[in-house]
Amino acid sequence: MRSFLATACSVIAATALLCPDARTAEPRGDSAQQKEAAVAKSVEQLQKDFLKLKFGMFIHYNMATYKGVQWVSGYPDPSTFDPGGKVDTDAWADAAKAAGMTYAVLTTKHVGGFCLWDSKYTTYDVMHPDCPYPLDFVDQFVKSFTSRGLKVGFYYCWRHPGFGDPGKHKVLPPECDPATHSMAEQIEFQKKQVAELIETYPDVFYIWNDALDPDIMAAEEAQAFLKGVRPDITCCGNWWDWKKKGSPYLDIVVSETRHLGSRHLENGTTGETCWCLERKWFYTGSGPKSAEDIVKQIKTANSRNANFLLNVGPDKQGRIPAASVKTLKAIGALLAQEKR
Repeated sequence: MRSFLATACSVIAATALLCPDARTAEPRGDSAQQKEAAVAKSVEQLQKDFLKLKFGMFIHYNMATYKGVQWVSGYPDPSTFDPGGKVDTDAWADAAKAAGMTYAVLTTKHVGGFCLWDSKYTTYDVMHPDCPYPLDFVDQFVKSFTSRGLKVGFYYCWRHPGFGDPGKHKVLPPECDPATHSMAEQIEFQKKQVAELIETYPDVFYIWNDALDPDIMAAEEAQAFLKGVRPDITCCGNWWDWKKKGSPYLDIVVSETRHLGSRHLENGTTGETCWCLERKWFYTGSGPKSAEDIVKQIKTANSRNANFLLNVGPDKQGRIPAASVKTLKAIGALLAQEKR
């Protein structure tokens, strides 16, 4: 991680994308090495602040919810996204608060390319005239969680060569259909959308980049892009290759349904372990795991220099299942009891 930070900082410093603290810390005439050190300190501070959060909620809710799958194929009609009324995101935030969580990450654009915000780069979003939910869902999510003192992060799925047949897994909106656009065009489109999310919702502190790894962009390029939009944004990159998941790339090392190993501790990495409360990421109707098991997993993750991001999958009405809400409350009670 230290070697990556030095390289990433070199790129950021070269493009004059230093955060205010870093600028203040470097008097005129400082060497390139001192500039790199200033930016490295900024990234290290973001990592320290991230680890203070310890426990968060991952929310998989998008077009896949309504297709009853984990990965959407093609472009389902926007009318498919129909919760039958306004989704109570306040209830989501209350459930997260009751569990003792401090932040939440929403799938703003998953595989399938449907966007939960009013993107100026596509009409394939919640504001499409055929979508029965003509509300900026991301804005709604942000307001519900921040009003309860919870920090908010955005999941964004990047087009990746590993997704295979572009006729099946579109990944991007029709305006940049992988079947008709080059990888370079797709990357530029995605950069615009991610920048749009960061700039439109200033409360976001964390960008959870799925399938973003060196096959898409070198770490130095990705870091320079993201910090260029906002120097204080925290970001992770979830590798496409399962064998490489947990490898350093951006600020936060991500691990899915498995804990970081001893090599991560030796490297001094800052991590995040993602887990499912129910059986899968998107709603299936399966029941939740026990509160005792989840608390055990939280402890393990935190002991390995990682936050624990627990996923819930709201149903087609946008409701977190009652059994899961009950378990989340029980998790919060167990965590509170241990603090006494």
